[in-house]
Amino acid sequence: MRKSLENLATSKITGGRRHPLRTRRKYEIDRYPNEALIGPAVTITRKVRGKNQKTALKTIDFVNLAIPNSKVKKTKIVKVLENPTNSDYQRRGVICKGAILETEDGKCRVVSKPGQHGAVNAVLIK
Repeated sequence: MRKSLENLATSKITGGRRHPLRTRRKYEIDRYPNEALIGPAVTITRKVRGKNQKTALKTIDFVNLAIPNSKVKKTKIVKVLENPTNSDYQRRGVICKGAILETEDGKCRVVSKPGQHGAVNAVLIK
């Protein structure tokens, strides 16, 4: 895991060590990505900047499916068909924004961020 988004102590072109002008800030700390998978619903909450909290999904088995010219319906996820974000995500069946899911009502595209919003919202694909 990277300690920071910014490398404060890179080496010089001569090979010498460069001393950082400041230490790393708390808001620069990086985290492992939270990758939602298919399974019984498990959520976690984590503290973020500004005394706020983020609810994230570890596993989920239902999706809030928006059907055009109709209402939103809660539907069971069958499997992850496609994930254009990352071929590794597609192989492992990770649910993230842009993933194509197969549900009991048909194919749908995920429009929310399950690792940050704590819900899987999707739009039906014809």
